[in-house]
Amino acid sequence: MSTTNTDDGTQQPDESQTNTTASESAHILEFDLGENRYCVDIGYVAEIVNTDELTPIPNTPAHVEGVMDLRGETTKIVNLRTIFGEDDGDELGSRIIVFKRKRGSTDRIGWLADEVHQVRQLETDAADTSVEGDGIAGIVRQDDEFVLWIDPTAVRV
Repeated sequence: MSTTNTDDGTQQPDESQTNTTASESAHILEFDLGENRYCVDIGYVAEIVNTDELTPIPNTPAHVEGVMDLRGETTKIVNLRTIFGEDDGDELGSRIIVFKRKRGSTDRIGWLADEVHQVRQLETDAADTSVEGDGIAGIVRQDDEFVLWIDPTAVRV
C-alpha cells in the first residue's frame, strides 16, 4: 500500500489507491423445467428455437429425445427433465436452448425447456456454490424462490 506525507511530516495511507474488490457478474438465461427454474451463463447459448419435428434415435439413453435439422446441421436434442429427475410428463418442452458444447466450439446440442424467460445480470458472489449436484454450479435466490444455476459443461449428455 502506498502512503502520502501530510503537512506535519507523518505518513498516512493513500486512499486514492485503496484496493476494492469488484464483484464479478455474469449474464444468465432463465428457463423452466417442470416445477423448477434454472439458469445458465448466456455465453454458452448459441440460440433459442421452437421445438420442431424430432427424429427419435433407437437404442439411445432415455434423456436423448432425438435429433433435428438445425440450419443444415444434425443437432442432438436432450430432455433435461430426465437428466435432472424432474416430473417427466407426456408433453415435451416447447422451446430448445441450443448450446455450444464448449465456449468457442462449433459443436451444438439442444436442451428442451418448458419456457424460456429473460436474460439478466447476476452478481456471481450472490450464488451459493456450496450445493453439490451433477451439473449444478450453484443456487441463486430470486425474490421468494431459488434458481438452479447449471454448468452446461458438467451436464452428462
